[in-house]
Amino acid sequence: MGKAKISIGSWAYAIGPYANHPVPLDEVVMRLSELGFDGIELGGFKPHAHPDLYPTKEDRKKLLGLLETYRLGVSAYVADLWSFPFASGDPKIVQAYEEMFDRSLEFCVDCGFDKIRVDTVTGTPFPKDWDYKETWDRVVAMFQKCADKARDVGVMVVWEFEPGFIFNKPSEIRRMHDDVNRENFKILLDTSHAQMCAVVGAKQTEPRETLPGGILELVEMLRGRIGHVHLIDSDNTLHDDETSTHAPFGTGYIDFEKVIPAIVASGYTSDWWCIDLCFWPNAWDITADSIRFLRDLFARLGMA
Repeated sequence: MGKAKISIGSWAYAIGPYANHPVPLDEVVMRLSELGFDGIELGGFKPHAHPDLYPTKEDRKKLLGLLETYRLGVSAYVADLWSFPFASGDPKIVQAYEEMFDRSLEFCVDCGFDKIRVDTVTGTPFPKDWDYKETWDRVVAMFQKCADKARDVGVMVVWEFEPGFIFNKPSEIRRMHDDVNRENFKILLDTSHAQMCAVVGAKQTEPRETLPGGILELVEMLRGRIGHVHLIDSDNTLHDDETSTHAPFGTGYIDFEKVIPAIVASGYTSDWWCIDLCFWPNAWDITADSIRFLRDLFARLGMA
């Protein structure tokens, strides 16, 4: 691992509080460059980096040209899969999920991006009228299919677990990785989600499963399995009772001085660390504070 490289998720400025007045991607890119970011994590959500908006290879070259002009790398690509809760087994939804993944993977290949994010999509708690094993096997099979496609084109698939989607218990998170059993399938560890899943046990189907050692114990459980990281604080609450509140650094309970070295010690080898201000009301206004916090922290940890 070399010098830490910092990116930030573009979706923070396009969805949630920004849905009705998204910050244009070119403006986001320019501002991040001015603030000294090493890269951006591209949300495949309109009006940013959705395949519909860059339908041809030439269009995608223009996007790369924009990023190159402002000297920004891309830490990962977040596919727009939220509309397709495939775990139900509904053939039309399963097909739509696969098609959107395929289009997103093609986008990654055309642009040279080497990581693509997926999730289980279906909300929690676990639906009472569903068969657990059947659903688990269905999700494993889908992730295997996605990983196999991505492997053939040199892309890593990273699964972002979170309290708002099924299979959010610490043991399930580790078992999902192990059952998928693909070298290019890894866990995306978002620190706010890790806090809510390992410490709070939010939105888990009973019985709740938490860890005495909190995030640090979860990171150890995931030794050798973490392929990407999102960094943000947690105040132990949920946003709209759906997902973890992505609280600004220093306003929650996460001790990043301990968590980041633990992630490195667990076998995380990437230089990329992505800030995630998803659903934060004034994300645009606190972006500078966020990178300043991480730059200072990485300097203290000897990673700058």
